[in-house]
Amino acid sequence: MSAAHQVSERIQNLEASATIAMSQKSRELRDEGHDVINLSIGEPDFKTPDHICEEAKKAIDAGFHSYTPVPGIPELRKAIADKFKRDNNIDWAPANIVVSTGAKHSLANALQVMVNTGDEVVIFAPYWVSYSEMVKLAEGTPVIVKGSFENGFKVTPEQLEAAITDKTKVIMFSSPSNPTGAVFSKAELTAIAKVVEKHENVFVLADEIYEYINFMDEGHFSIGSIPAIKDRVITVNGMAKGFAMTGWRIGYIGAAEWIAKGITKLQGQVTSGTNHIAQRASVVAWDDMTSSETMKRAYLVRRKLVVDGLKSIPGFKVNTPDGAFYAFPDISDFFGKSNGETKINNSDDFSMFLLLNAHVATVAGESFGAPNCIRISTAASDEALEEAIGRIKKVCAELK
Repeated sequence: MSAAHQVSERIQNLEASATIAMSQKSRELRDEGHDVINLSIGEPDFKTPDHICEEAKKAIDAGFHSYTPVPGIPELRKAIADKFKRDNNIDWAPANIVVSTGAKHSLANALQVMVNTGDEVVIFAPYWVSYSEMVKLAEGTPVIVKGSFENGFKVTPEQLEAAITDKTKVIMFSSPSNPTGAVFSKAELTAIAKVVEKHENVFVLADEIYEYINFMDEGHFSIGSIPAIKDRVITVNGMAKGFAMTGWRIGYIGAAEWIAKGITKLQGQVTSGTNHIAQRASVVAWDDMTSSETMKRAYLVRRKLVVDGLKSIPGFKVNTPDGAFYAFPDISDFFGKSNGETKINNSDDFSMFLLLNAHVATVAGESFGAPNCIRISTAASDEALEEAIGRIKKVCAELK
């Protein structure tokens, strides 16, 4: 038996991340000398705010070079608890908080702690590419419930109720959403919570990593703030998107103390505490939200640029996202068409067609649970986005 065939079945059965794979392909083309515009990865193109960077420098000079407590340094856990009360109307103490190595780590931790073999996890689709694979790693069964394009990709309470069975353990979704930019309103989440309330053994895993990139007039609403289900909601967030801190790798959860203890126990055996300097820097993040507000305004301008641009291309069907930094157009009108060399059979073909012909990297919708769509990141300069839209329009005109 070759060494490759000795990899565990759980890893053999694990799908590779489509977003990371497409980003890698775009880098390979760029290395070959092509001018590639990479709109495949969800990463702010802004610099981490100065006050956070300065705090990191101070932490280095002050000698904060040691291991940290597994669930995070006390100062950061308190800052996060204060943030939950101030921004989300969720009354958690530091004991309810666990800091991890990015929100992705926080999500994986929560699923490992909550899901037993055979438990069902209802995932609202379109969903972030890692959700279903994380559930499988926890030996759970993903149950995909699709929100319609006409409803802004949002799942309804009736759909959720129909999906819940005696095996359902967790309901998992993001708002604002990656990949669609959809945002559940207070009224919509209240209706979802009423369904959850009826099923006392069902928990909610709410991914709110894009909280500060929300364009709704009513602002962000957290399902964990609803008293009837508060103790059954695990709220996941982090520093990556709202503070342009993707590489700092700080995520966190707020949950009932018994859940937080379970996550701490798991983390103690897998990673222990996360980066000390990054934690120290994160403590002061909420002291000055000026940069976060500036980024949000820039994303709002870019949203209009991209959505208007895509709507001008025949064959694209586009919603206007209420948050995050993505557009998620339906491109199924191109299926069956060809430029004489390449035939488009699905969104994978279309995404690869754009990469090879327009040198614009996007991500096919199949891995998001939406095979008729592609994801386009708007986390790039206005100039890059305008150029990308122009290139896409040009090559799509060749498809007949």
